Amino acid sequence: MNKLLSNSDRLSFGFLEKAKTFYSDIELVQVLRSRTFKIGESNILVRSASVGNKRYFFGLNYLTIEEISNLENPFIAFICGSLDRIFIIPAKVLFQHLHQISHDRNGEYKINIDNDANIVLTGKNNRFACGEYLNNWDLLLTPPTYSEESRNTVEESFHSILQGRLLEIGNIRGFKTFCPNKSKKFNERTLDELATLKNCPELQFSDYNLLRQIDVVWFKTRGSNYIPEYAFEVELSTGVWSGVGRMSTLLDYSNVALYVIANDKKRFTQVLSTFPEMEKRYKFISSNSLGDLYSAELNLIQLRVDIGL
Repeated sequence: MNKLLSNSDRLSFGFLEKAKTFYSDIELVQVLRSRTFKIGESNILVRSASVGNKRYFFGLNYLTIEEISNLENPFIAFICGSLDRIFIIPAKVLFQHLHQISHDRNGEYKINIDNDANIVLTGKNNRFACGEYLNNWDLLLTPPTYSEESRNTVEESFHSILQGRLLEIGNIRGFKTFCPNKSKKFNERTLDELATLKNCPELQFSDYNLLRQIDVVWFKTRGSNYIPEYAFEVELSTGVWSGVGRMSTLLDYSNVALYVIANDKKRFTQVLSTFPEMEKRYKFISSNSLGDLYSAELNLIQLRVDIGL
């Protein structure tokens, strides 16, 4: 193995080699910014740490934890100094304990696992016992119980994550928000629950069949009327044109800002360059930048609470 690799990287690669004894097909999840892998029917974020002062320290950003927790059958593997000491914890379980784990204003959570197999929580002698997850490969390899009809790919799950973040940002900013996906979930809530409008408003100068299919729309109210202000299409694997086409139904509304959320800016530029009359109306936002904006919006809310202003 490359001598230039850090000890943390060596442990992570060792984990993957061990996982291959159970599943030969291991795939890096490309749409996420974290080191997440699909192993069998599970999605696993792999983190490793050398021994510290009687504890193993892992810094994890909120966005990373949120993204892995919203995938199907998600886990976080914490490698504590050795491949003989791996805590394979369901990501949703850790997500439920986040409010009890210390973090900084940038959303960086300080996860400490002590030698007694506990995650250190805020408060004196407050601990989350995770001994049951130590080297628990059986838990990782147990097939999930959901039906094939309700099963989502990683791309589908991440699409819902981005829609959920857009809805949350719109709600924070005081817009009326709409999303056509009723049953898809974000942080254990359906997108329909997050959206403040259950039905898409009909607009005079828009094709309603297209309008109500746009991934997320923010409206302002003027009397009893709804005025579209922002529209968003998330395009991860279906190409850019489908979203551009749907949002074109709002081109007659000169005030509406139209955004494509994607990972491939080159593809976005290529598509828009073929329609120069529309090119200036559409803007590109990378999925990572949207995540950063979402995090900043949440942190601002918490800061306002903290200082009471």
